[in-house]
Amino acid sequence: MFDVLNFLVRSFHIITGIAWIGASFYFVMLDNSLHTPKNPADTQNGVFGELWAVHGGGFYHSQKYMLGPKNQPLDDNLHWSKWEAYTTWISGFFLMAIVYWYGADIYLIDTSVADISQSTAIAISLGFMFGGYFIYDFLCKSALAKNDLVLGVVIFALVSAAAYALTHIFSGRGAFMTFGAMLGTIMAASVFFVIIPGQKKMVERLIAGEKVDAAPGIAGKQRSVHNTYFTLPVVFVMISNHYAMTYNHEYNWLILMGISMAGALIRVFFVSRHTPGKPLTGALVTAVVIMAVVIWAMAPKSIVTNTDSTVSPVEFSQVQAIIQQRCSSCHADKPTQAGFAAAPKGFIYDTPEQIKAQATQIYQQAVVLKAMPIGNLTKITDSERKLIALWYQQRQTTKE
Repeated sequence: MFDVLNFLVRSFHIITGIAWIGASFYFVMLDNSLHTPKNPADTQNGVFGELWAVHGGGFYHSQKYMLGPKNQPLDDNLHWSKWEAYTTWISGFFLMAIVYWYGADIYLIDTSVADISQSTAIAISLGFMFGGYFIYDFLCKSALAKNDLVLGVVIFALVSAAAYALTHIFSGRGAFMTFGAMLGTIMAASVFFVIIPGQKKMVERLIAGEKVDAAPGIAGKQRSVHNTYFTLPVVFVMISNHYAMTYNHEYNWLILMGISMAGALIRVFFVSRHTPGKPLTGALVTAVVIMAVVIWAMAPKSIVTNTDSTVSPVEFSQVQAIIQQRCSSCHADKPTQAGFAAAPKGFIYDTPEQIKAQATQIYQQAVVLKAMPIGNLTKITDSERKLIALWYQQRQTTKE
């Protein structure tokens, strides 16, 4: 039943996330592709810019009014882009709850990083999620907000500090997810507390026939721009749990920030492509260079052990005993580890044949990446990892 709940919430989160990202990317593109209205009457009516587009066999004419139309009433059929953000955050919060908080001892805590209780881990995770927004909100309302570049540098520095702290408190996987949840909370809270309330104030003044204050729109625009730069780092975090080489790296916080910076720069490039003028290709080139460095840094390295012929061969029975003690509670036809209804990724180590067939997988995950056992729940030792490595490499030499 728990797996069904996990599947439903995860599916809902992905669907709503696609809707939010799609709407966000579209409006950023639209906002940066506007041209001066060709019809003088439109300008007199308050049109700031317009865009003609063709899609799906039809033509679209979009117009932007900075402070609403001047010579006509506001259409009652006014679309609000907010529920995509709210439902994405709500579903993401529940997903964190049923996976990373309910299963904190498995996915959030790594006693080799910090030996903390489950309740402490959950409290810290929640603290980063909501505390991150309060700090971000304070910065956006401070004097720093007058200079976008300075504000951006300060935010990046604080986010980097958060990444460093999280990876020194939680397991790599739990740290990455909490980091993503923090950014996602900042994004959704900006919509809920700043962007939508500001737009409502503008609409109320417009309907009342009063002069519309541009300040709420300017503040909302700033948050919207920040959101588009947070998007790709959050998307990376959503899929990072599939790649132990990222979150389990010795310098995982640098890997996280490198990929996040590359994602933000990719958005900078695409935003500039929609803006009249020359695209900022330097941002794209820099993103590619950063990713190349990150890929080089996190590429799995082979563990070299002593495979001299004079060294006694490792008996398979020794390795099998380690696998049964340290791995089989999860990787079994019927796992005994709480929270696992089925073996992760379908890898089962019940029989000698199954262990030998997955020897490379075991070597990569348990020795090279040290991603398994997850959170080192079963307390595998370094000497046991070395024994698996020696067995695997002797086995490879024998095959050759």
